[in-house]
Amino acid sequence: MPVYPLRRRKWFHLWSPLRRVLLTLPVVWIVVTIVFLLIHIVPGDPIVQMLGEGATASNVAALRHAYGFDAPLHTQYIRYWSGLIHGDMGQSLRLHDSVTHLVLQRYPYTLALTLTALLLGIGFSVPAGVWSAVHLNRWQDRTAGVLSLVGLSFPNFALGPILILIFSIQFGWTPVSGAGDGTATSFLAHLILPAITLGLGLSAILTRMVRTAMLEELSQDYIRTARAKGLPERQVVYRHALRNALIPILTIIGLQFGSLLAGAIVTETIFSWPGIGRLTLSAISNRDYALVQGCILAVGLTYVLINLLTDVAYTIANPRISSQ
Repeated sequence: MPVYPLRRRKWFHLWSPLRRVLLTLPVVWIVVTIVFLLIHIVPGDPIVQMLGEGATASNVAALRHAYGFDAPLHTQYIRYWSGLIHGDMGQSLRLHDSVTHLVLQRYPYTLALTLTALLLGIGFSVPAGVWSAVHLNRWQDRTAGVLSLVGLSFPNFALGPILILIFSIQFGWTPVSGAGDGTATSFLAHLILPAITLGLGLSAILTRMVRTAMLEELSQDYIRTARAKGLPERQVVYRHALRNALIPILTIIGLQFGSLLAGAIVTETIFSWPGIGRLTLSAISNRDYALVQGCILAVGLTYVLINLLTDVAYTIANPRISSQ
């Protein structure tokens, strides 16, 4: 009889991640469906907009047939899903290449930019937030508050040109734009300013969140008990308080990742970074709807994946969640 509870707990640990994956599947279906309907809810005829007003009826009919727009909507929907399952997101009209290939070319650049900005934001905000909470209402707390307010006050489109003027043009420390010549050193040198531009706003938000979460944990009874036992202050703050404060912090990080992906569009344009954001703007200006669909789908599915990973991170930060 005592073996049954152990087996049950093991089943809970296996079921929790699987349940989160299963709950993500309807979200993926909704995202794909919305992206598919995007081209059908655009005002006007997208084929005519692609070819221009001077296109002949035969050219419009030929392109509509090439894209499969002459088929019933449900047939187009099934074809779209079939293509996605086989890794085919369509063909770019302007660039004469598959959308999948174009997205895969640009996706690593956007991923590197957003992850670097995320790491910079976390690396600055967690120590600053903890430092601010531990020194509540002192000059350290006020300094962190002022710095976070400055970070929130500068949007990407304003901060990017300022950083270019100071560090690229005035001092010549970093390149102005682009992604380098392919070497790791050149790539990192070109990545610095865009990552700082994108990560500064995130760090400001996270600093305030970490401070609030830490203040709540530091006022709990178990913290007073740990201090009464004579535990070192560093162990009380980082091993006990910070670990329990990670749940709301991880929630904000997961939600803000979507903001980073959206902000990457502006940042990539400012620094001529060859990512998906810049590719999306180019596709919109060229009325390349298949490519727009592919870029939006890549961003949407990335956001869904990050939220799934955030749920998994909850169980690592606090194993008690896995049994709920």
